[in-house]
Amino acid sequence: MDSVRSPEWPVAPLGGVAANSAAARYGMSPGTGPIVGRASPPATAPPPYRPSSDAGSISPTGKPAAPPIPVKILVAGGFGVGKTTTVGAISEIAPLTTEAEMTTAGIGVDDPGARSTKTTTTVAMDFGCVTIDRSLKLYLFGTPGQTRFGFMWDDLARGALGALVVVDSARLDDCFPAIDFFERAGLPFVVGVNAFDGRLALELGEIRWALAIGDHVPLVQFDARDRLSVRDALLVVLDRALDRATRDRRA
Repeated sequence: MDSVRSPEWPVAPLGGVAANSAAARYGMSPGTGPIVGRASPPATAPPPYRPSSDAGSISPTGKPAAPPIPVKILVAGGFGVGKTTTVGAISEIAPLTTEAEMTTAGIGVDDPGARSTKTTTTVAMDFGCVTIDRSLKLYLFGTPGQTRFGFMWDDLARGALGALVVVDSARLDDCFPAIDFFERAGLPFVVGVNAFDGRLALELGEIRWALAIGDHVPLVQFDARDRLSVRDALLVVLDRALDRATRDRRA
């Protein structure tokens, strides 16, 4: 994990193309051509993801209950895709947020999209936690989405067992750096497409093609505002991490 490079997000000039957009990454002219996905999936992909069917629950034994095992999960993605909302919706404690008011200095640099009414932005990280059962407790770390805070991702990813990459289906190019980062890190991740206004701009199959992710990466739709929907998405992340750990142990 120490050798993984932070997302390569060059800073765009004021009023220019977003630094982490498809146009900037692939040399396209803004507003031309169909949706362009990432170049291709990894050359050697793991086996297709299959949810575990033998995960059992721990039965009471009468002995003093052991404290739950802490599991670190990252909530990552581009700017303004719903990471802070995701952490806040599920956290059983008052979430730690580092929100700051957006100013005119960010015009042309931080672009939340035309549909967004976002007025604040995360300037460091988000933190929350949720108890899954008596044996597991998830600690959620939300990464900053702005290009200038990409250097923090290495530290936030240290010790994490998995990640939820939050995606806005209308701005897929904003999540390319996050997917690239976790593929380089070898960290299990799930792509969660946030249903803004309860709908998606594209079908899930089209999104998988555009993101160039293999069948081993789960792709789910969820609502970052809904606690149960966020819970279901995080359970897929947890199951993916357990599946990876089981395969590594058998290898």
